Amino acid sequence: MQVPEFDSLIKEYVDQSATILRGNLAGIYLHGSAVMGCFNPLKSDIDLIVVVDRPLSDPVKRAYMDMVVRLNARTPAKGIEMSVVLREVCRPFVYPTPFELHFSAGHLKWYRDDPEDYIRKMKGEDKDLAAHFTIITKRGKCLYGAPVREVFAEVPCGDYMDSIWNDIAEAPDTIADDTMYLTLNLARVLAFKEEGLVLSKREGGEWALGKLPAEYRPLIADALREYSGNARPAYDEALARRYAAYTVGRIRQ
Repeated sequence: MQVPEFDSLIKEYVDQSATILRGNLAGIYLHGSAVMGCFNPLKSDIDLIVVVDRPLSDPVKRAYMDMVVRLNARTPAKGIEMSVVLREVCRPFVYPTPFELHFSAGHLKWYRDDPEDYIRKMKGEDKDLAAHFTIITKRGKCLYGAPVREVFAEVPCGDYMDSIWNDIAEAPDTIADDTMYLTLNLARVLAFKEEGLVLSKREGGEWALGKLPAEYRPLIADALREYSGNARPAYDEALARRYAAYTVGRIRQ
């Protein structure tokens, strides 16, 4: 996805959100790789948080989801990931964080097959929002509405750590299933645990190259190359499992 195409899609998303949500829209905020300098159309999704002042009715949710799905068809492989949240859970921050509506490409079939069921059930709590809000407060971009500092409180370190821990807790058993993602994610979680750094996956891998034992550098370098768009390498699974056990052990300390 070239920059003009990305900018055009984001503008349409913002314009359509303002039309559908009208006076209820408090703000739209971009986070993830698109604000951290490592967006890759083959590997990245477009990460958005939409903040509203009042709960959404089912007809408004349906109109909003139809818009999101239409724009998702124009995005790179991983598509749009967005959550709609109430402003009241952002400041003061509530954890686990409630959401009004959520979408990612993995939910597309469910919505297409039974939109009424999707609208009825896609509401609850999501611990991942602590990580998303942290990126917004540290590095995010306001696309529409109130500035970040007016809407979002700082996420407590313990809540952020709990949120990102959920992604990597089982890594010693599952790293062979998604070696690139877990290799880089383990690195950035460790960077936060040990140095308080809030990093992208690429930045986490680059940090780890200079901080972790030399034994793991080939694995980390392979993961960074795949993340940058190269073909999936032939990962050394035994090395990957040792790396996962090592990093999880340090994170648990």
